[in-house]
Amino acid sequence: MRALDLAIIAVFLVGMPLLGIWIGGRQKSGNDYFVGEGKISWWVACLSVVSAETSTLTVLSVPTVSYLAAPEAGGMTYLSLAIGYILGRIVVAFVLLPRYVAGNLVTAYAFLGKRFGGGLQGTASVTFLFTRLLADGIRLFATAIPIKLVLAAYGLNASYWAIVIALGVAMVIYSFFGGVRAVVWVDAIQMLWYVLGAAAVIWVLSDKLPDGWFGAAFDAGKFQILDFSSNPLTGQYAVLTAVIGGAVLSMASHGSDQLIVQRLQATNDVRASQKALIGSGVVVFVQFAIFLFIGVMLWSFYNGLDPVKQLGLTNKDELFGAFIVNELPSGLSGFVIAGILAAALSSSLGALASSTVTDVYERVIGRQLSDQDRLKQGRIWTVIWAVVLIVCAGLFASFNRTASDPIVVQALGITGYTYGALLGAFLLGLLVRRARQADAIIAFVVTVVGMAFIILGLKFSKTDSSLLGVDFAKAAGDKVTLAWPWYTLLGVAITLIVGGLLALRHRDPDPKAQEAVAAKPRHEAA
Repeated sequence: MRALDLAIIAVFLVGMPLLGIWIGGRQKSGNDYFVGEGKISWWVACLSVVSAETSTLTVLSVPTVSYLAAPEAGGMTYLSLAIGYILGRIVVAFVLLPRYVAGNLVTAYAFLGKRFGGGLQGTASVTFLFTRLLADGIRLFATAIPIKLVLAAYGLNASYWAIVIALGVAMVIYSFFGGVRAVVWVDAIQMLWYVLGAAAVIWVLSDKLPDGWFGAAFDAGKFQILDFSSNPLTGQYAVLTAVIGGAVLSMASHGSDQLIVQRLQATNDVRASQKALIGSGVVVFVQFAIFLFIGVMLWSFYNGLDPVKQLGLTNKDELFGAFIVNELPSGLSGFVIAGILAAALSSSLGALASSTVTDVYERVIGRQLSDQDRLKQGRIWTVIWAVVLIVCAGLFASFNRTASDPIVVQALGITGYTYGALLGAFLLGLLVRRARQADAIIAFVVTVVGMAFIILGLKFSKTDSSLLGVDFAKAAGDKVTLAWPWYTLLGVAITLIVGGLLALRHRDPDPKAQEAVAAKPRHEAA
């Protein structure tokens, strides 16, 4: 029976890259390869943004979040983050997007180069490359989980390394030949695919659950959305933490992360990119709700048993994948897993390549490449980043057994080290006219180092909800860390404070500030 599932998966892995190549067409220039010549409709970019930012982690790990949530924590408090995400996107849509699109910039970091200079542009780009590599390494590993389960059910024991290599090869094919246009369209198709798969899972699960399951889950607090009781400093989904932290995180991820900005730049004009960005926030909220609801249904189906200790899984994030493989009928199981695989093919390779070529490589060689040379270098770096990403995903697979958090929380935590510095640099350029490049670079470096110290060393007493419970220690059994949604906001604050104080040295505004900050949106395309 599993042969049908494997056949569907195989057809998908071959068919989607070919579809991407066909959609992308022939790439004639570096601009076409990196930003698609502005030919993407806003709704396609909207779905692509959603697929790029949540995809596999949402499908596999968000159900685990609501499944494992303690009764007092609430099963759907993760949705509070999505409220903040919408607010953050609105700010980015009207503050940062007009600068990117008006200036016809290839990357988000080109704005920093225009405002401050090439040194900060390169620093921000390298930071993005490192952060995106780690986050997407986790994404690719997460996608390998259900494939391993399917192959095991068919009697094939494939390693995670072998699986991520196969996925990486499929991912690089259409990114190499089709450019950003192929990536955006395939993202949109794949996002619709896995949402249909989620609907099928809910339909099957509803027939397997006992009468009264909904009421029992409600009484257990599984449908609680807003958490007013947790400590805002340490509670990841406390209302204040999730909404404010989620908003600032969304501002950073959608205003200073080239993975998202590249998709928005591929639209027709400023207004189209704004609709795509704000619309993506609404879609993400609905998507989170769907997969959190699946997690609650799984909690009822498995009676809340521990995924590792009682259900015998290798790690907690295999929970949803195990249900798909073992409980869904053959054929439907393959369809749903193919949708999850779509997430791995939501490629960040184009964003990594564009940032490498325009923000780093051209700075190193000291000249701007021609369009044809940009296209050539873009494809070379697409392959290089694919290899590095595969290695990173394999390493995550090797060491993830000891991780205590769901994969989605691990991925979001990684961004805490750098997102604050990235967003802070953009805001420093917009808000502090006196700030020069040296001020911004020093503030950037101080923020990254400071956030590493805070994330790794700042601890709070579990029993003390006040600031007096703070302690600096490597580890202690009665200590907990600062909630990760605060990381980005804290990083932004450090960057603005340090950069602002350094800018006081200068009497006059930076001459570069006026040109960069005063950019006005170009006219909408006819």
